[in-house]
Amino acid sequence: MRLHVVGNACIDTTFRLTGFPTPGETVNATAMSEGLGGKGLNQAVAAARTGAAVTLWTALGRDAAANAIRIALAQEPLELRAAAFDLPTDRSTVAVDVTGENFILSSVACARAYDPVGADGLTERIVRDDIVLLQGNLTVAATLTCLTAARKTGARTMVNVSPLHEGAVAELACCDMVVVNRSEAQALAATSDPGEAAAVLAGKGAKTVIVTLGADGCLWRDATSPDTHRLPAPPASAIDTSGAGDVFCGCLAGALAEGMDMADSLRVALSAASLSVSRPGTFASCPSSREMADLLARTKAVPA
Repeated sequence: MRLHVVGNACIDTTFRLTGFPTPGETVNATAMSEGLGGKGLNQAVAAARTGAAVTLWTALGRDAAANAIRIALAQEPLELRAAAFDLPTDRSTVAVDVTGENFILSSVACARAYDPVGADGLTERIVRDDIVLLQGNLTVAATLTCLTAARKTGARTMVNVSPLHEGAVAELACCDMVVVNRSEAQALAATSDPGEAAAVLAGKGAKTVIVTLGADGCLWRDATSPDTHRLPAPPASAIDTSGAGDVFCGCLAGALAEGMDMADSLRVALSAASLSVSRPGTFASCPSSREMADLLARTKAVPA
């Protein structure tokens, strides 16, 4: 079984701040760093470190940033299939305050130009029971085409509806699994109760709905059952929440690709995300392969 992660890859520039600026205000950063990023890339690396067989399908420019991404990903246990465009490689600016909260600004020209089904041969590589994971950075048309093609092969489809975008509701009907955070669930379902939101989203077509709740863990609901299940997050001292959602989604998909059931896969994802928020950075905060192996072993050792 292979996990195909289809999404963006970029260079992240992270600024650490004492507080976020108000409109028109200039704030000096206390520190700055640069590294790999992009929701597709982050989730693919997190998944690959669980031991799953992972292919990252993405788009890069023909520039120094693209070369840096290729060189860095050559050190990760995944296959990279990157289309090249005469565009600047995508970039993100991440601002993180002293509480660990963040906001992110992204340029996504390469991601928006990318058509993995029409130009990159993705569908020829997908087989029955593979998992195909997408996020919200490709165009809605490319995402829907990819999800539809994947389901025709018998693959399982998974979407992390982030960043939230127009067309997200239409994607739910093509999802076997959808992952949203609390605010995304509220926006899509028009209710502030995450359990009710999960039920609404399941009614829109998603077979399994997972709502992440930050320090409160997560809940999930299967469309075939009226029950909503909740899991707590391990305690963590958060210093930087950027990237935690990507670690969660990638580890969830990786654990599922490794044959774990939903409950145990979610436990692995929550543990990995809790570890990531205790570290600075997005890509840099992802647990290593060794740490991931320990999380997997501890989860498997706990009786059901």
